[in-house]
Amino acid sequence: MTVEFKRQFVKVGFVGVGRLGKDASEVMAEHYDVTGYDINKVDTTIKMADTLEECCKDKDVVFIAVPTAHDPEYDGRYPSSHLTPKDFDYSIAVNVTAKVDELVNKDTIVVMISTMLPGTVRREIAPRIHNGRFVYNPYLIAQGTVKDDMRNPEMIMIGTEDGSTTKESAWLSKFYEPMLEQETRIIEGTWEEMESTKIFYNTFITAKLCLVNLIQDTAMEVGHMNVDVVTDALKNSKMRIMGPSYMKSGLGDGGGCHPRDNIALRSLVERYDMGYDLFDAIMIAREKQAENIAKFFYEVGAPKDRPVIILGSGFKPGIEYKDGSPSILVGYYLEKLGYEVIHDTDEDTTPKNYLIGWNDYFIDYNFAEGSYVIDPWREILPNDKKNIRVFHYGNTRSGLSGEQIPDGNYALHRFGYDPDL
Repeated sequence: MTVEFKRQFVKVGFVGVGRLGKDASEVMAEHYDVTGYDINKVDTTIKMADTLEECCKDKDVVFIAVPTAHDPEYDGRYPSSHLTPKDFDYSIAVNVTAKVDELVNKDTIVVMISTMLPGTVRREIAPRIHNGRFVYNPYLIAQGTVKDDMRNPEMIMIGTEDGSTTKESAWLSKFYEPMLEQETRIIEGTWEEMESTKIFYNTFITAKLCLVNLIQDTAMEVGHMNVDVVTDALKNSKMRIMGPSYMKSGLGDGGGCHPRDNIALRSLVERYDMGYDLFDAIMIAREKQAENIAKFFYEVGAPKDRPVIILGSGFKPGIEYKDGSPSILVGYYLEKLGYEVIHDTDEDTTPKNYLIGWNDYFIDYNFAEGSYVIDPWREILPNDKKNIRVFHYGNTRSGLSGEQIPDGNYALHRFGYDPDL
């Protein structure tokens, strides 16, 4: 296969022509020579192969769209929150990937589009690819709107082993161009980043609906409320709620309103005995997330005989008020771990441990040589002229700036993966 994309000659294999794959492959067939395969008889406009080999042999690209199903008890049709948590069943995806790889050659791109939990592709799917050239490319498509979703996707997600643009990922970007009816974002990243983008996209929707329906339950319990008045006011609030604000991961929410409002709302759901408490879960998550950052100091070896200097103790940049400060909350857990915590001290020449409380505010701070810097905003870059160890909390990619990944395998060690996989 050459890097040049020649649309008129592209041959496509599509494995898994089911409820979603059928419509997706039919959109592809409007522009390319597509051959499908499914273990079931399918009524479709694309040509279907009698064997998997016929579908895969001599193709430029083979898409795998097989189910990663849950146990039938876990589909949400009936209560499942009381059941033991279960991952998806990847057995079909694993087996089909291995069979497809046996049938393709070194010039064929093998594209997995099925939904998977973060870490699954690296652990279960990629090791089955030996002949083909693998790309992970999950879709944001929904039953009933698959064809429109293929032509007007929110974004196209393309995952490679290290997140870099490869010949395969560039080819795949070109492949989608004739299908698109509008300019579309193409997001590239590691397999884990694309797995996460897909599945958290879906869970954002669930969480959003649960919160909106909680307002509905509040209307029923408190009275004198039409839920639509409240949700209409909120859905048109595009400065913070319905927009890109608060989508930078780092420390938690703070201030004199936000944390305390969630705390107070816990009493409301208890008063009216709603039977569930989202606010309790939110506050527990906020505290555990702060504790995890504190534990990170210990995990990367930040010396306990040095104090931790928190740079930015106010609840947001440029504000001295400490009400609800998320960085002070991290400091609380650091003290529990035996660290001395000091807030907003002046620069000096003594090596210390630092926590960046405000993003983009201490880029030019004169860190003492030999210091450890934990940056949950991933903004601080190491100074080559000083022995400063910068750790970017939330970035576990290998080979990036600073020492945010000790030994180049921090993510693998932290999450229990096999670095040799």
